[in-house]
Amino acid sequence: MSDNPKTNPAVVAHDLSLRYRSGNPETRGVVVNGANFEIGVGEVLAVVGETGAGKSTLAKAVALQAELSPEISPIISGGSLSVLGQNVRGISTKQRDELSISVGYLPQEAGDFLEPRFTIGENIAEPIFSRDDEFDQHEAGEYVAMLLDAVRLPMGTMNRYPHELSKGQRQRVAIARSMILEPTVFVADDPTAGIDVTVRGAILDIISSLQKERAFSALIITADLAEVRRISTRVAVMHRGIIVGIGNVDEVLADPRHPYVSGLVRSLDHLREPERANA
Repeated sequence: MSDNPKTNPAVVAHDLSLRYRSGNPETRGVVVNGANFEIGVGEVLAVVGETGAGKSTLAKAVALQAELSPEISPIISGGSLSVLGQNVRGISTKQRDELSISVGYLPQEAGDFLEPRFTIGENIAEPIFSRDDEFDQHEAGEYVAMLLDAVRLPMGTMNRYPHELSKGQRQRVAIARSMILEPTVFVADDPTAGIDVTVRGAILDIISSLQKERAFSALIITADLAEVRRISTRVAVMHRGIIVGIGNVDEVLADPRHPYVSGLVRSLDHLREPERANA
């Protein structure tokens, strides 16, 4: 591998296994088992699979949320994971804090967890001031205004409160908040979960537009294979903690080597049947 960081992958997982600390035998097993993948600089990898496949756990690890709280954080139990050249397994608190500036994370239904006492502008700017409470307020306001425009919300939204916005609008605010530090790597865990079907496409288009504009590397989790093409040309299919297909979307679907991938292909064909009938 080249020593030039510009040519090195942004994320590398080698035989990565993740599990949770738990006294309950049903929840302490391996959740991600032997995952191998890379995300190149400026590349988007979409991860798709059924509920319980291990997608969210994988997202947490890449977003530097592993090995934090024993109750809710996964631990790396095997293999290795590097983010922007930094080995994440056994990372120190100081190293994690420094690296986290370059990693944006959008948890599931993040818009529902905005600080209700903060205005929208304050919510978006909070990651800046949590790191530097003397940061220039005017400059922060300019960043917030720029991001509100990028997520297609009016400037007047800045002085409103989360409860005054729709769920879809709050999710856009959460996206803006995750972008305020201009991350090099962005992780989004099912960004359209719980969002009205009529606006899901708009949420994905915003993420795709931001990625093209800022050229960050991204891991995007989704439960819907039909959404993948809106955000990426590369996909990893997970089933019961194992990546059972990875590569270009068309290649993975054209040559399904695992029964679960074959099932996904059949479900897509079923969805297309009404379109063919109406053609």
